[in-house]
Amino acid sequence: MWNAFAKRSDNIDFLRHDGEMGQRIAAYDWESTSLGPIAGWPQSLRALVAFIIHSPVPIVMLWGKQGTMIYNDAYSKFAGANHPRILGLPVREAWPEVADFNDHVMKVGLAGGTLAYKDHLLQLDRSCGLEDVWMNLDYSPVFGDDGTPEGVLAVVVETTAAVRAAAALRESEARLRFLDELTVQTAASADADDILAATTRMVGEYLGVSICAYADMDEDGDGFTIRGDWTAAELPSIKGHYSLAAFGELAVARLTNGQPLIINDNLAEIAPEAAAAFEALGIRATICMPLVKEGRLTALMAIHHRRPHAWSDNELALMREVTDRSWAHVERAATEAELRQTAERLRDLNETLERRVAERSSALERSQIQFRLLVQGVTDYAIFMLDKDGVVSSWNAGAERIKGYSPEEIIGRHFSAFYEPAERNAGEPARALEMARREGRFAADGWRLRKDGSRFRAGVVIDAIRDDAGKLIGFAKITRDISEREEAQLELERAREALFQSQKMEAIGQLTGGVAHDFNNLLMVIQSGLELLRKRPSSDPQISRLIDNCLQATERGAALTQRMLAFARRQELATEHVTLPQLVGGMMELLQRSLGPSFVIDTHFPSGLPAVSADINQLEMALLNLAVNARDAMPSGGAISIVAREREIRRGEVSGLAPGRYVRLTVADEGACMDAETLARAADPFFTTKGVGKGTGLGLSMVHGFAQQIGGALELESEMNQGTSAHIWLPISRAEAGDIAVAPQAHGVPTHSGQLILVVDDDAIILMNTAALLEDLGHRVLEASSGADALALLHAHGDIDILITDQAMPGMTGSELIAAARSERPDLPIILATGYGETPSDVGPALQRLGKPFGQKELESAVAKAMSEGGRQRRATGEALA
Repeated sequence: MWNAFAKRSDNIDFLRHDGEMGQRIAAYDWESTSLGPIAGWPQSLRALVAFIIHSPVPIVMLWGKQGTMIYNDAYSKFAGANHPRILGLPVREAWPEVADFNDHVMKVGLAGGTLAYKDHLLQLDRSCGLEDVWMNLDYSPVFGDDGTPEGVLAVVVETTAAVRAAAALRESEARLRFLDELTVQTAASADADDILAATTRMVGEYLGVSICAYADMDEDGDGFTIRGDWTAAELPSIKGHYSLAAFGELAVARLTNGQPLIINDNLAEIAPEAAAAFEALGIRATICMPLVKEGRLTALMAIHHRRPHAWSDNELALMREVTDRSWAHVERAATEAELRQTAERLRDLNETLERRVAERSSALERSQIQFRLLVQGVTDYAIFMLDKDGVVSSWNAGAERIKGYSPEEIIGRHFSAFYEPAERNAGEPARALEMARREGRFAADGWRLRKDGSRFRAGVVIDAIRDDAGKLIGFAKITRDISEREEAQLELERAREALFQSQKMEAIGQLTGGVAHDFNNLLMVIQSGLELLRKRPSSDPQISRLIDNCLQATERGAALTQRMLAFARRQELATEHVTLPQLVGGMMELLQRSLGPSFVIDTHFPSGLPAVSADINQLEMALLNLAVNARDAMPSGGAISIVAREREIRRGEVSGLAPGRYVRLTVADEGACMDAETLARAADPFFTTKGVGKGTGLGLSMVHGFAQQIGGALELESEMNQGTSAHIWLPISRAEAGDIAVAPQAHGVPTHSGQLILVVDDDAIILMNTAALLEDLGHRVLEASSGADALALLHAHGDIDILITDQAMPGMTGSELIAAARSERPDLPIILATGYGETPSDVGPALQRLGKPFGQKELESAVAKAMSEGGRQRRATGEALA
């Protein structure tokens, strides 16, 4: 391909491209650079530039020792506000903030070496300042005509979003580890002030703030007392009594309503009087979390910075969690203190007992109370005791929350009730106890069952408990629900895979749509020329047969491009109300003839099956494709079933489908199944398992693209000894049967000859052949190779009867030409001839569309319809004026 581009050395045709950068490169003043004018560029440089501008991947070429930059449309989007300034600049001037890095790249590349970086961080200025940008970078040398390195080719793929998502996950895991450590440090304490002192110290050190403090609210709801705080080494304590109103209306409104107060810079965000109250304490930025009990603000916990600080979501989430846990531990400590007082009163009532016995009994009682309260206060973990046989003997609140059993329901039952039946039958519970008995501890992750039968992922630890003599008396078992952590990791992996697949299919779709457009233009030239040749008299019948064969080949090529456009979702769809039983019934003769006598077609459609919204022609083609695939899977014949059923789809139930009501149309065979690798690639374009010449690899791709374009999906299932089922999910039509308009029957199109027709196309060959077809039909033709030329002819010839224009043209597109023509002649009949599948959305409804390639018959019909439609518009305009 590069050699083909390089041969065009006397012009700039190698820069022809529908995108922006081909035009910009062609128009750039290269004489002012070390490259010189385009006409003098070496063949290697011209070929490389042509390759770059046609690639959908962000690519930039750094040519010469200075690394003069030439890049494509995808890279221009990456460059941001620097585009188009950096085109033609040396890379050192284009990106001065990373000049040293690019110097190294040029040095290695011009020496013939390569470089590759994954998730590489650079600070780039793409708009108004430096920003962190992560990228996958691949650098390769490019060679001149003499075979020596002349530059560096760089592929630049930005990965900033993925890197930041991974960082967010790491922050979440770090926050959970900190919270676990905080629980360990505070759970053993029985004093509320000790708990809060440890909490403020750990939070302050972990977040690196200036102050972390806690306060109690007065009964009046305004006064509060900061009872304890942790401050950085250079700061004084802020303990004391304050008025909430002094800190501003925002603080009062949010905290009394149970909402956190978040200020990044009090001088910029709140009233001066309120900011002064914070400044008096040495505070510039704050997060203050309220504790509301029974509708009343009772306590506060806050972190502060001396300087402005943009608080992150991670810091806010941590403060929410810490506040909830800390006050839970404070309440536990208060309860424990009350129980201690009760125990002391009981001890005083037994003064007649021997002092030593009383002291030992009291100490034992306190120890038991503390242990029981500690275990009962933990809700994040299931903590319970087993006897030496594995029977549950105690049960805490965390166990009840995680597993769903109350103490009365589970105490006395064997702990194997938490295992799945298969693991119980395999002896897993007994193996766990044996390992704990033998080694002192058993630890593992696995699936466990709740009371309601649901499964959850659990982290399990079993410790053996022995008496002073070393005799086993039972086991302590701790279970943690880790489902959310593992599910978050799996969800992240699924999201990454879905993003990769979506980007891959989008890139292939764009490439396929562009190829189909160019192929249609080539077929247009061939078909129109052949049709004109066939009209020339010839005494040699062999010539007529050859022309007919070539015309059949162009028809097959046009059908192939339609499949390519269907995969790329760029075809024109006429969505309407479709009743599936009638559609399939009307196709039975075609299906049976296509499949052959060795196949039996079974259909099943339930009564009351709702109609669907689809393009009838494309749906028939998709159904025929699936039936032919089923036939090819059963070389010896067999049964093929066509079944439909209505389904209500929930979010995430079927990949690519929005929630709603659908009809699933299934074509199933009894042939050999597809393996997992083949099934995963079955809908990829140009992938086929058939022999050479027996398939294009576009059948399932076309069905996939069609289904997505109408809001549905294609789903494939294949099982050993069960065959393969292809499901097309079709959205249910919103129109009622009584509201469906019946299309009028066509009775032929009147012919119009002798018209003056303006034909516009930037491709000279297509322009010449289209004009020849029209002249052969008896019309007079004016030709224009651009939108500007066409407008000049419209101004000069007021008697032009019809305009036929291409869509994709440089300078002025067909849509823009149509808008300009209609502004002067609103009733001018217009035909848009395009090799793309879809009609541009900005051309309006009153327009005839003629798809390339077209023959003389299609052209004649389009002209007649356009003239008829134009006549109706002129009559309507005249009646309105009358």
